[in-house]
Amino acid sequence: MAITGSGSLAFTLSIFIISAAFLLKGAAEIVTVDGQNLATDNVTVIEGEMATISCRVRDNDDSVIQLLNPNRQTIYFKDYRPLKDARFQLVNFSDNELRVSLSNVSLSDEGRYVCQLYTDPPQEAYADVTVLVPPGSPIIESQEDLVSEGNETELTCTAIGSKPAASIRWMKGEEELTGEATVEETYDRMFTVSSRVRFSVTKDDDGVPVDCIIDHPAVKDLLAQRHLEVLYKPEVKIVVTYPEGLTREGDNLDLTCIAEGKPHPHQINWLRVDEDVPPHAVVTGSDLYIENLNKSYNGTYRCVASNAVGEAFDDYILYVYDSRAGEGAPQKIDHAVIGGVVAVVMFAILCALIVLGRYFARHKGTYFTHEAKGADDAADADTAIINAEGGQTNTDEKKEYYI
Repeated sequence: MAITGSGSLAFTLSIFIISAAFLLKGAAEIVTVDGQNLATDNVTVIEGEMATISCRVRDNDDSVIQLLNPNRQTIYFKDYRPLKDARFQLVNFSDNELRVSLSNVSLSDEGRYVCQLYTDPPQEAYADVTVLVPPGSPIIESQEDLVSEGNETELTCTAIGSKPAASIRWMKGEEELTGEATVEETYDRMFTVSSRVRFSVTKDDDGVPVDCIIDHPAVKDLLAQRHLEVLYKPEVKIVVTYPEGLTREGDNLDLTCIAEGKPHPHQINWLRVDEDVPPHAVVTGSDLYIENLNKSYNGTYRCVASNAVGEAFDDYILYVYDSRAGEGAPQKIDHAVIGGVVAVVMFAILCALIVLGRYFARHKGTYFTHEAKGADDAADADTAIINAEGGQTNTDEKKEYYI
């Protein structure tokens, strides 16, 4: 529908007259009940994106539909746009719908839009347009860049300029932390949110990421991350480089001190607890070398490492064995193996006793010798002996077996 020049002015004037008549007619009675023919929906849109407002009629009797802005200015009258804001564009117009889009939405566009239907009585439906403003990129600040183990550190995360106010969560690695939040309303219903978290650190926290996670309906996966820098005292370990087995008289001994810390240990010292280090022992950096060992060198040798945080040490106990008795070193007895062998032997003995017991139980009771055969029917003892099987002639074959 194209209207230009004086025609446009006349059409605008007609819209004004019709609207005035609608206001006069409908001032006393405007139907907004749920059962009316006119319907619309609330709209939520992110700032800078596009919103679509739809005025729908179920049973239209050729009544006129128009859309008004929150200031009750006519945006569209049927398919004509009196408002000179080109961001409003007609998406669809029919007897049953007036659908309008609004591009590049700003916070000033927020408010209640009105769908009007010229019926008797007139009808209105309201579409509340809510504009969401995402916060800017969050910022994590710390009172100190480096913190020593055992001390506390404090981090602050800030999300600026959002609507509605954002919420902030903290994660240290896989552990969720509880922060203390403050919300400040700035201007034009905008909010700035800050959250502060405080916790103690250990050396295991060095390099662990701390995430400030922003939750807001207008944005996803918005976070800031900071890796902890934790200073800790050295960790010390003495390693025997030589010999691999027992330390015997006449052997050489080579020990290496491994020390790690943050910052890296600036000093490593070797000493012998309660005694002096052998005079011909050689210390080279983190290594201690003693040649031609003898039993007078027995004792506890200590490596001490230090840095700006503190110091730590590790001990090595030297015991020099006789050069002729390599096997003289105390042998480690595997009690578990010995116990297992004893258990197996006892189980075997128990099984043997059970088998023998069952065998004797089956064969015990009354038994007869060969001499008793045929004597059961004898009248007296002499006759029984005579009637015994084989008589006296088979004495060589009569045998008895006893268990």
